[in-house]
Amino acid sequence: MGPDVPLLNDYKKEFFLKRFPQTVLGGPRLKLGYCAPPYIYVNQIILFLTPWVLGGVGTLLYQLGVMKDYCTAALSGGLMFVTALILQMTNLYARQKTMTVERMQIHSTLTDEDEFEFSSCIGSETVKFIIPGKKYIINTVFHSLLAGVMCGLGTWYLLPNRITLLYSNIGGTVVIFVFGWVTVCIGEYSLIINTATETATFQALDTYEITALMRPFYIFVFIAVDLAHRFAVNAPILEQTNQILHVIFLFLPFLWAMGILPPLDALFLWGMEQLLEFGLGGSPMSSNTKLLVMFLISAGTAIASYFIPSTLGVLLFMTGFGFILSLNLSEIGFAFKHTVISHLASSKSKNMQRCLRVQFGWRELMFYLTVLTVALVEASLLHQFAGFSSFSKARPQTIASYVLIVLLIMMWILREIQRVYLFGVFRNPFYPKDVRTVTVFMEKQRRLMKVGVVRRILLTLVSPFAMIAFLSLDRALQNLHSVSVCIGFTRIFRMVWQHTENALVDIVIVSVAQMLVLNPDLWWNRSLDTGIRLLLVGILRDRLLRFVSKLQFAMAILLTSWTEEKQRRKSTATLITLNIVFFPILLTFVAISALLSSPLLPLFTLPVFLVGFPRPIRSWPGPVGATACVCSDTVYYQQLIPSLVVALQAALAAGSLGLSLPGSHYLCRFQDRLMWILVLEKGFTYCCVNIKGLELQETSCHTAEAHRVDEIFEMAFEHQEHTKILSPNHHFGHILTPCTVLPVRLYSDARNVLSGIIDSPENLKHLKDDFIKVLVWMLVQYCYNKSKMCKSLGNAGKSNKGSFPETHNIGAIERSRTSREEDSSSADTIEDWTDDSDIFDPELSSKIKDRREAGWLGTTPKVRLSIPGSVETESQNVPQEMSTEDKLHKAIVLGLPAVDKGKQQVLPQVEFSCSYSELLSIPEEWRSTPVPASKVHEMRQRFPEEWYHFILSQLDFFYLKEKPANLLEDLMKDKALKDLYIHGVSSCCFGLFELDNAVPAPSHVFRAYTSGIPWSGGLDWLTGKPELFQLALKAFRYTFKLMVDKASLGPVENFKELVNYLEEYENDWYIGLASDLEWQQAVLQEKPYLFSLGHDPVTGIYTGRVLTLQELLVQVGKLNDEAVRGQWANLSWELLYATNDDEERYSIQAHPVLLRNLTVQAADPPLGYPVYSSELLHLPLF
Repeated sequence: MGPDVPLLNDYKKEFFLKRFPQTVLGGPRLKLGYCAPPYIYVNQIILFLTPWVLGGVGTLLYQLGVMKDYCTAALSGGLMFVTALILQMTNLYARQKTMTVERMQIHSTLTDEDEFEFSSCIGSETVKFIIPGKKYIINTVFHSLLAGVMCGLGTWYLLPNRITLLYSNIGGTVVIFVFGWVTVCIGEYSLIINTATETATFQALDTYEITALMRPFYIFVFIAVDLAHRFAVNAPILEQTNQILHVIFLFLPFLWAMGILPPLDALFLWGMEQLLEFGLGGSPMSSNTKLLVMFLISAGTAIASYFIPSTLGVLLFMTGFGFILSLNLSEIGFAFKHTVISHLASSKSKNMQRCLRVQFGWRELMFYLTVLTVALVEASLLHQFAGFSSFSKARPQTIASYVLIVLLIMMWILREIQRVYLFGVFRNPFYPKDVRTVTVFMEKQRRLMKVGVVRRILLTLVSPFAMIAFLSLDRALQNLHSVSVCIGFTRIFRMVWQHTENALVDIVIVSVAQMLVLNPDLWWNRSLDTGIRLLLVGILRDRLLRFVSKLQFAMAILLTSWTEEKQRRKSTATLITLNIVFFPILLTFVAISALLSSPLLPLFTLPVFLVGFPRPIRSWPGPVGATACVCSDTVYYQQLIPSLVVALQAALAAGSLGLSLPGSHYLCRFQDRLMWILVLEKGFTYCCVNIKGLELQETSCHTAEAHRVDEIFEMAFEHQEHTKILSPNHHFGHILTPCTVLPVRLYSDARNVLSGIIDSPENLKHLKDDFIKVLVWMLVQYCYNKSKMCKSLGNAGKSNKGSFPETHNIGAIERSRTSREEDSSSADTIEDWTDDSDIFDPELSSKIKDRREAGWLGTTPKVRLSIPGSVETESQNVPQEMSTEDKLHKAIVLGLPAVDKGKQQVLPQVEFSCSYSELLSIPEEWRSTPVPASKVHEMRQRFPEEWYHFILSQLDFFYLKEKPANLLEDLMKDKALKDLYIHGVSSCCFGLFELDNAVPAPSHVFRAYTSGIPWSGGLDWLTGKPELFQLALKAFRYTFKLMVDKASLGPVENFKELVNYLEEYENDWYIGLASDLEWQQAVLQEKPYLFSLGHDPVTGIYTGRVLTLQELLVQVGKLNDEAVRGQWANLSWELLYATNDDEERYSIQAHPVLLRNLTVQAADPPLGYPVYSSELLHLPLF
């Protein structure tokens, strides 16, 4: 697609132009897209202005001195409440009327789907169109009451005398009064008449009608400040705030329309997350429930610390709870619950408990208790015995400051030295240069692994205790504590464990500032204690990093819109010019976005930037890993996730992935697989992540971006032989920065062209002979394993009577049927058919089912045959019953070759010369063969007798307690047993090849491999024995793989080598089709090798696909967090509000720098479409 693909197609553009004015005005539909009566617009305008009229009545009475201001508010609010109830009752009446009296409406197929027919000004259709009503009765009453309160308080808020007292300006009073009432009318309309679709949409569905409360909520926030100012005495700060908010109140419609103010659900989640992280020292949580619980517990801890009378008690309380709350409490509780269950339940629960102890057990419990004890002892000793003199170079806290500075420098160096790029700019000279193989890389990385261990010790043990020493020595904890001390120190004592690296940076900054600013009268030293200083520094540090990241994202969009030719649109030059001219405004938007910790939204991913509404750091409202677009490729991600988690665990603990915080995004790449990792939660020695797998069937956009990812990783990890020391990162500025490679156990995917192998006459000539050998080996192994299993089951049940071979004669008569019985069944079928019968009629099928039930209960299942061109409608859930169509084919085989069933050979009762031959005899239902006697005789000549004897000689019959010494010789001499195998092999060959002596064509080989052979009499008989058919198919696939191996590795020298090949295929390989269910099961079971045959019908090329399970290197890079959040914010706006779901829209096209297509894929469904999304993964970082 070209760069000038429409941002919105014509239909969506018209839809958007109708929806956006409705959003701006709060719900009135003044642009319908079709001709409507004038009263539709007049009614909406009247309802829109009704709150102003009712409020105007009260305002007039107040201005005339008739009523007090609060009485005026009560009067206007009461009138609005009654009006709102009347409107809602009118809607209920209109709905009941249309339900009682149904009026036939004729809709034209040429009209739009949202066109209505209106009968009168107050008709039921008019009422339902203008006032859609509420889903729930409780909302009808609650929203009406809320509308009355808002109108009353709005009247009080916008009284002209009150506004004049604030500004002392008549012109300003008029402007605020007029436009303030417009804001109130918009809020009232969206609450009680018709709720507009908001541009700030977090949830796809508004189940409980929360969206209607969004605009009234913000109006109440402004009114609350005014009420506080009214009743407060001598509060100049409140007065200034109220003056500012009265002006901002006029711009609320603009903020709502631009989607800057968040919906209520996102607002409360974001607010709790921000308070938990920056006010209480916690971490963003991976779910809404955990966020709420952790917020309440953390807030309760901060409040409780205020009421502890002892300074030592406060210190120990903060230290202890700071450590405890930084642990992975949900996982600890989960493990504890199952530990208790394991003592009360069966061994099944015990096994589950053992699996959980891998992450949390007695070792971890003792470690945590030891660390907690040492921390409490350290804090108490330093608090009691250290001096608390004024800050000087000789003070103990100064020594702790220097120690922390040294620790920060050491940890920073040890972290950066493990990454492939220093600062993301220069190539790390200490990083291994040859990272193409696991063994070479692991050998060269031993030094870096030692560095990672040292850093882990410094991070986990040394740094927290050093920071506790610094905090315990602070003089603010020696005096009676205040609210600020409780908030600041409760936060930092938890942050020491929850975010150790960030806490270390904050304390070092405060320490350095305190060393440099020696003036005790300075505001920084006089008014703020250490806890509040650390809180302010933490917020500034976070916002500054976000500002830089957002600015980098904005510059990347701005520059690539011109430098990337495929992104260069006709409007690009104009947009770039506007951004340069209004660059201060752009910086303001970036700064506001950083301050609010909200995404910077590039509209349609163009250089048109808006401030997105604040939302939780995980961006999506649903539970983690709840949905994914599952397909056949999902199993490849399911298989590699456990190994990837182990590798990630080591990398995160060592620091080779850089500073990983909640909200960090990583991209992993191996061959055609792309794994998207999102860090959701982090604390002391644990991290919670979500891993998504992106599609393997690459589109053109996916391929373009994946190629750029490969290029970046290859430049970083593989093209280092001739580069200089500290060579620059040629892809600096890209949102992806390579970090390291991880050894992961997964499948490598190799595809080879089989030209010259599958079409070689020499190879095809030996294919049939090899197939006979493989089939003989397969049948012998099948019978041997079956007898072994029956013997073990018989011994376990103690139910065998007489010798073991005699047990196989049971049920032989029941399983054998004559062809006359089969023909009589077909005759019965014909009797059920009439001229009006339908082969797809389920009633006829059930009618025949009763008649045949007694006679067909024990028969062998048949493979159903469909009439060419027909559609099968019968259920596949009852394979033991023959469908009506099958009976029709059995009686009159339409369009298919005739089969003379009377000529099928049924072997007489076999008499073995060796009594143990019954152990290896093929099942009796397989002994009837459709092969003519002449062909059987021909097969007897071709039968590989030496191979047959060699296979028998490899059997040991270890499960037999007593066996003769010459057992194997007797089995080899038993001609009856050999004849059984000759007939079995003949039947299978006849089904697959019709015993044609000609060399099979490659197309026939491919059809046989994929079980797509054209119908024949032999195939009909073979598919009637599903187990035998599967054995024959398996043998043929083994034979084909053997042919490929012989062509690649050389011929087979002897029988022993051939057996080794077959045993390897049986034990270590799955040979089949990638579309098979067994293929997916083999991947999940981690079969060492998988092989599949493919064919391109366009080029006619046959390909072989081999999956090999081995430990390989997966490349990992860190993504720009704000670039991902910004693109996801645009995706949410574009799909949930503009409903722009066009698969070829501009914002989903390939962008090699922003990775736009991959980022859209990685979003949570239904907006994104990852093929795999893991549940929440808990990674211990010991």
